[in-house]
Amino acid sequence: MRNPIDLFTPIKIGPFELRNRIIMSPMTRLRADEACVPTEMMVRYYTERATAGLIITEGTHPSPLGRGYTYCPGLHNAEQAAGWRKVTDALHEAGGRIFVQLMHAGRVSHSSLLPGRALPVAPSAVRLSGLVHTFSGKVLFETPRALETEEIPQVVEEYRRSAELAVAAGFDGVEIHAATGYLPNQFLVTSSNRRTDAYGGPVEGRARFLLEVVEAVASVRGADRVGVKIAPGFTVNEMEDDDPSETFTHVARALAPFGLAYLHVGYDSGYSRGGSMPGLKPVDLIRAVYPGTLLAVGGFTRQSGQEAIASGRADAIVFGRPFIANPDLVERFARNAHLNLPDSANFYGGDERGYTDYPTLH
Repeated sequence: MRNPIDLFTPIKIGPFELRNRIIMSPMTRLRADEACVPTEMMVRYYTERATAGLIITEGTHPSPLGRGYTYCPGLHNAEQAAGWRKVTDALHEAGGRIFVQLMHAGRVSHSSLLPGRALPVAPSAVRLSGLVHTFSGKVLFETPRALETEEIPQVVEEYRRSAELAVAAGFDGVEIHAATGYLPNQFLVTSSNRRTDAYGGPVEGRARFLLEVVEAVASVRGADRVGVKIAPGFTVNEMEDDDPSETFTHVARALAPFGLAYLHVGYDSGYSRGGSMPGLKPVDLIRAVYPGTLLAVGGFTRQSGQEAIASGRADAIVFGRPFIANPDLVERFARNAHLNLPDSANFYGGDERGYTDYPTLH
């Protein structure tokens, strides 16, 4: 009798045979230095979690104008690539696999974080409400500058160049962040994209930027080393869409011919981050139209993750907060052991506290 597929069944993602289907989520932790170069703390943090089937790094900006936070890592110069190389070398030595998530913040930023105090860029000049964290504390978001049509190919080229640096940095692949309100997501949804050129209007125009970025990044080492993250119907950072089902099923169908390593889809039940939960079921919506490898994220437990894989809803499960507090999460799941609780006061920025000081079972 054939054993059922579960979290511990190996899986082939792109050219890699992963030892399990327990994926570490990209999570902002803000432990890079002021120049956005990864630090020694980050080497330890990622290496401690090397038993994950795959690690996807925290959001990493592919260009200076893509920066959205204070101590976030970048990947747009040689110094940043060298810093990341220390992470990937140590993680590979420990037997792990790691993709870098390229995250262009777009309008989710502030001029004080950008070169020459330039305004953040976006598909349209639509300001976010609320506050953004800067080195001077929390301040109001600014109205972004709408990208000119002729500027967009240069932004796409910045992604491609960052994918080249990912090779130098030793990454196994690249994930393009097209969710939770960052630049590709801003192009996709109707609330933030009011363009009338080829990058706006109907869904085919709004999806054009993301598809061009995917094509550019895939040109570096092939699409089987590229993942994409989407979050249908999730409204964090004011990502309201007139018809999220139509928008994101179109995106999934358009991505299918690329032969991506995976499509990373959130968020399922039990997850919220400043936005309302979608009325639809994102994972099931995309599973119905996307034939490739599907990663599901959003509030999964060991049990619900097992059930999602066994039922075929997803091919692998992405875990966030459990990996923050449990560097040995894979072993704990295997033993069905208790989990450490995360220290939410130290999620963002700071020193080793709440970062590399969680106890393991041993």
